[in-house]
Amino acid sequence: MPQPSTKPNINTSLMELMPEFQFAVSVDCVIFGFDENVLKVLLIKSDLEAFREKWSLLGDLVQPDEGLDEASYRVLTERTGLDTLYLEQVHTFGAVHRHPAGRVVSTAYYCLVNIKHTQLTQLGNELHWHPVKDIATMAFDHKKILDTCYSTLKKKIQEEPIIFNLLERKFSLRELQNLYEAILDVKLDRRNFRKKLFSTGLLTDLNEMERNVPHRPGKLYTFNHEAYYQMRKKAFSGIRF
Repeated sequence: MPQPSTKPNINTSLMELMPEFQFAVSVDCVIFGFDENVLKVLLIKSDLEAFREKWSLLGDLVQPDEGLDEASYRVLTERTGLDTLYLEQVHTFGAVHRHPAGRVVSTAYYCLVNIKHTQLTQLGNELHWHPVKDIATMAFDHKKILDTCYSTLKKKIQEEPIIFNLLERKFSLRELQNLYEAILDVKLDRRNFRKKLFSTGLLTDLNEMERNVPHRPGKLYTFNHEAYYQMRKKAFSGIRF
């Protein structure tokens, strides 16, 4: 199959890039971030006429010399400016007519980033963070991909402490509870939440207080990686609410 001379974007017409195109493999990345107590996802405007003014996930074709994970990391580092990311493969989407330009099978990943640390790269189309709860329709089958990854995230944060990837290294219990509530879309009892978190031994009290906050300053904590590694040896049971 003829290969394009430059790396194409999945939103570009595949028929234009590869006249003899019959089949392609791509990756789509659901990039989650947490800002202003809201769970957000990074989206870009589709440049295909069939999806005019619709938002899509960030993705790309997988190049002949790279694997799926490599392609996903490439998309993420190019767009967020980060090279250390939590990334997990979720599902492969292969409906015959999911892409209007031809047969494209796409593997979806979700990624957790700290929005404050991202340096978004503008490549022609609008690129913005959007509240997950506000998204009703998207280009391609990307709403289905987003929903699938979001469901996976809600389940995974109660099985493994991946949620800390969305926070600063130092955080308050208020911030942590707000994050859990934003992802799970529930209201948690403050006392029970703190009791459950402290019982895990995953938090280290830094003996520091918040500064310049509009509410009563709270203690600052950090995630105890060593404690988690030790728990994994004994079969960590998760943090379920």
